[in-house]
Amino acid sequence: MEFLKIDGSFGEGGGQIVRTALTLSCITRRPIILEKIRQNRKNPGLKPQHLTAIKILQKICNAKVE
Repeated sequence: MEFLKIDGSFGEGGGQIVRTALTLSCITRRPIILEKIRQNRKNPGLKPQHLTAIKILQKICNAKVE
């Protein structure tokens, strides 16, 4: 299946796009690539709560995370 590429700096560019994209990927079983996560923020990249959400959904969905 083809990956859906998501620009994490879109719109507000906050962590909600990360959580929403991961949840929808888990529900639809469609793989995603998240890029530029929180890019325009003062401290870009994943915060601990985003990593926790990724790890939880990885276990629930038996997903491969890189």
